[in-house]
Amino acid sequence: MKPSHSKFAQDPHAPLLSIEGLEVSFRTAEGTVNAVRGISLDLQPGEVLGIVGESGSGKSVTAMATMGLLPRSASVRGSVRFRGEELLHRNERQLMPFRGKAISMIFQDPMTSLNPVYSVGWQIVEAILAHQDLSKEEALKIAIELLRKVGIPNPEDRVGNYPHEFSGGMRQRVVIAIAIANNPEVILADEPTTALDVTVQAQVLEALRAALSSTHAALLLITHDLGVIAGIANRVLVMYAGRPVEIGTVDEIFYDPSMPYTLGLLGSLPRVDTDGTERLRPIPGSPPSMIGEPVGCPFAPRCPLAADICRESEPPLRSVGSVDTGHLAACHFAEDARIRGASLFAATSSDIDATRGAGGVAPPESGLSFGHGPDEARAPGPGNYVIAEGFSPAGPGGYETAPDAQETSGDPVLPPDETEIP
Repeated sequence: MKPSHSKFAQDPHAPLLSIEGLEVSFRTAEGTVNAVRGISLDLQPGEVLGIVGESGSGKSVTAMATMGLLPRSASVRGSVRFRGEELLHRNERQLMPFRGKAISMIFQDPMTSLNPVYSVGWQIVEAILAHQDLSKEEALKIAIELLRKVGIPNPEDRVGNYPHEFSGGMRQRVVIAIAIANNPEVILADEPTTALDVTVQAQVLEALRAALSSTHAALLLITHDLGVIAGIANRVLVMYAGRPVEIGTVDEIFYDPSMPYTLGLLGSLPRVDTDGTERLRPIPGSPPSMIGEPVGCPFAPRCPLAADICRESEPPLRSVGSVDTGHLAACHFAEDARIRGASLFAATSSDIDATRGAGGVAPPESGLSFGHGPDEARAPGPGNYVIAEGFSPAGPGGYETAPDAQETSGDPVLPPDETEIP
């Protein structure tokens, strides 16, 4: 009889998956990279929790640490529990009953997660036989049904094909079939729609929904695509610089965001409910280096609301709103961010270029005015929005150039990481 995760004592009242204070770091020649800096979350049966954030924010490392797949060079601290059973620091033999049976994973790139020298059918059969006491013939029948379930046409014929004989979207469906082969209770999906066109993305998501419906599994979905999150998730966790910066329901995150970074992510997306003239508002600057411990809020150099307290102390996750609904945000000025909303990231290089073409008059929606001299760029509202190198905050309500920028020309200055468009 194959081993089963049910052999371990489990707490029936515990969440399916509970992560508490997870920290992951890697030693490098340049210094210690703190990839994950204290993430905590609970995943309930049937729940879909979406994790979003820029590349390098620690999303995939969190999933790999949960599965025990990090290299030995990684330093992992904290707790990862499945139904109350601690998984962290178990060895390979101890983790085998859990992997694929209790918790399965859909990896980011199906071409590298599938073995090119074995047929897709055999790879599904192998996953089944690892946890179920069946004959190969019985396992093959299940594999064919799994391929049918995830939308592979003619599964009886395609079960003998190799990964290179499938398109990218179909390979991803095969990976989903492997993930659900043993009816897991938790599925970790790491960027399952990356590098797929919109039509194929929809098909893969439909296959994922079918998989969740048949297994009743909980899903931890990692993605850059906020549209995917809006269409499938119940709750959202936003990560930045290795830690959660906002947690809430889909409605709370999309309609009442309270962390400037979340507002920036939402504002950088094109919208279909406008007349097409509204400009995209990207977040200025770049993500911080993960080497060493940050001083203050890691988002402060890019944040329009940043003040001295942001540069001195990193804000903890705290409840926002008048009612404690579980909506948490890590921001000293979360209430101000909620009020400012989409106007928070009003200035972009496109606004500045448009201003040049209009003879120095900024578009009304940008909230900027340009002159010639020390006060070239001003933006309304509180905070310290650094528009370009050489500008420094003048405190709440205004912005002025730094002393070393006084001799620059009267033309507006593009942010240092932006390329001027002719």
